[in-house]
Amino acid sequence: MIPVNITESVISFRSSHWDRKLFDELVPLPEGTTYNAYLVKGSEKTALIDTVYPPKTADFISALQQTGIETLDYIISNHGEHDHSGSIPAVLELFPNAKVVTNMKCRRFILDTLPVDKDAFITIKDGSTLSLGDKTLTFLMTPWVHWPDTMITYLEEDRIAFTCDFLGSHFATTDLFAIDEARVEIAAKRYYAEIMMPYRAYSKEALDRLEPLKLDFIAPGHGPVHARPEFITGLYRQWTADECKPTVVIPYLSMYESTATMVTYLVDRLQERGLSVRPINVVDLDSGELAMALVEASTVVFASPTVLSGAHPFVAYAALLANMLAPKTKFAAVVGSFGWEGTLPDVIQAMLPKLNVTFFEPVLARGVPREEAFAELDRLADDIARANFGGAPAAAQEVETA
Repeated sequence: MIPVNITESVISFRSSHWDRKLFDELVPLPEGTTYNAYLVKGSEKTALIDTVYPPKTADFISALQQTGIETLDYIISNHGEHDHSGSIPAVLELFPNAKVVTNMKCRRFILDTLPVDKDAFITIKDGSTLSLGDKTLTFLMTPWVHWPDTMITYLEEDRIAFTCDFLGSHFATTDLFAIDEARVEIAAKRYYAEIMMPYRAYSKEALDRLEPLKLDFIAPGHGPVHARPEFITGLYRQWTADECKPTVVIPYLSMYESTATMVTYLVDRLQERGLSVRPINVVDLDSGELAMALVEASTVVFASPTVLSGAHPFVAYAALLANMLAPKTKFAAVVGSFGWEGTLPDVIQAMLPKLNVTFFEPVLARGVPREEAFAELDRLADDIARANFGGAPAAAQEVETA
């Protein structure tokens, strides 16, 4: 880990975890990740903003010592999760007189999970400021992006917002700044989809908190620093907006090709009607791939064979995941095949209480799909097209949401 200056007074510490495959044993990391901390040197005081993941603590402490600082006055904790706060005990061991500055909720999380003395804290509220002499830190509460304790620290003089998880990306790179914006956009969208999308309304509010600030840099807790803040805030405005794109996502699985035949036919019919379509085979599902596809999609169609009167477990997992992520999707449907009986549509619909969607009439084929099933798929394609491009969808049913 090499300390690198963002400005004359602000040093970035980026601990790269190139080969980490899963975050929280849940989120796939195809590009690895970084854990970012920042040192702000004022004329009178010095503050460290966030720390790093505990397995990286030794490297972080070594890098901190390379800067030559002899005293540290404050450790700002924007968020209590260990990938940001986990090295606080080690920093306090090196600088025992430093105070941990954070909000009451974050203080509680740190006390619950880390060996930090309760007297080591200075608690702040929304809008509180902290003077470092010629530098001023302002704290903005941004709860639920993505924990209830999260906040942003703004350095007024250097025009930097330290946003912790918000506006970040799981993207390991040697570049300090987001130079390759095409790659960063993909990583940032995956990050948003998997972590922030369930709290879309709160992300919109956090963007509004940033709006009046003068910004030259956005420095997140994961991924590169944004020297063009409007790049990442513009993407988030698009992703968090209520509008969807005329895109249909089809998580599917087929055991004996009947469901696959139906999906192939439906994809063609939807394309003919001007819709973009993304079929995703859920065998060995990359949850991030599905999450990204759902960010702006107007419609999701779950396609499954019937297993024990319900959905195949892998399709059921995709439905469970979609429900957890709660995308802004507006329409949904179920297609599939069955042998002797089944309640496939009812089972899948019951798994989606968080989706505020209109469900179209399902399309089910007994065994191999025949002329009647294909005609019903034509009808479904028409319904989806009408819903996306205007006109009331035929045979649609409103589903109560939780």
